[in-house]
Formats: sequence, structure tokens, C-alpha cells
Amino acid sequence: MLIPTLKKLFRRDLDKLKQEITLYEDEKKIWLVKKSIANSAGNLCLHLIGNLNTYIGAEIGKTGYTRHRDLEFSQKNNPQKELIKKIGDTILVVDTALDLLTDEQLNEEYPLLVFAEKTSTEYFLVHLVAHLSYHLGQINYHRRLLGG
Repeated sequence: MLIPTLKKLFRRDLDKLKQEITLYEDEKKIWLVKKSIANSAGNLCLHLIGNLNTYIGAEIGKTGYTRHRDLEFSQKNNPQKELIKKIGDTILVVDTALDLLTDEQLNEEYPLLVFAEKTSTEYFLVHLVAHLSYHLGQINYHRRLLGG
């Protein structure tokens, strides 16, 4: 019962992420960092893409994705169109992987130890939705404050 809800939430927020990145009229501003803003919208976008492709794509969907987390925060100036394509690709990965899950598997332990203690797959997927939403809000604020 939770899987369709998770799919809707991930789709909603990833579509909103795509919209936020698209709304930057000057794509250079996607990578702008000023004052106390530690991460650009572009780096947060790359971070979300890496996060979901790792924890949903690779672990649940068995996509073979290899994460390079340091690059999520060090890469700069990827074209806006490239970010939008990567978000679209991530939507497909998340949808496909979640289609593989059963309600019974949600209650099982998530395959990776991510936090200090083990969690269920259900708990971890809800955490990933919250993580996506948190950074999406930061990107929205970044765009409105610095980017247009």
C-alpha cells in the first residue's frame, strides 16, 4: 500500500526539481554560491540524483550504478539541459526499482547500513522522500534568492 504513495511522492518532487532547474533563466546562476549558502542548486541537484540512484537504483533496482559522492559537490557548470536529463533518467530508475518491491519487502531490513542502526526498507524509503524534499526546498530558496 505504501509503494504507490512513495512513487507519487518521488515523482512529484523530482518533477518539481526539474521545474526548479528549468526556471533558472541564466544557467550560470545554478552554480552560484554566495555568503553563507554552502551549496549551489546544481550541486544539490547532483547530490539528489546520486543519492536516489545509489539507494533506490543500485540497491533495490540492481542497476549497477556506482556513486561518486565527492563529485556531487565538486563538479561545476554542468549544462542545465544535462541536469534536466539526469533528473528524468532518475525518475525512470526510481519508478522501475519501486515496481520491483513488494509490501513484504518493505518490512525487511534495508540491505545497507546507512545510519548508526539498521532500518527497515520502508523507513529508509520514507527517509529518502524527506531528504529529497529538504534539498528541493533549499534549491527553491536558492533560485528565488540568487537565481531568478
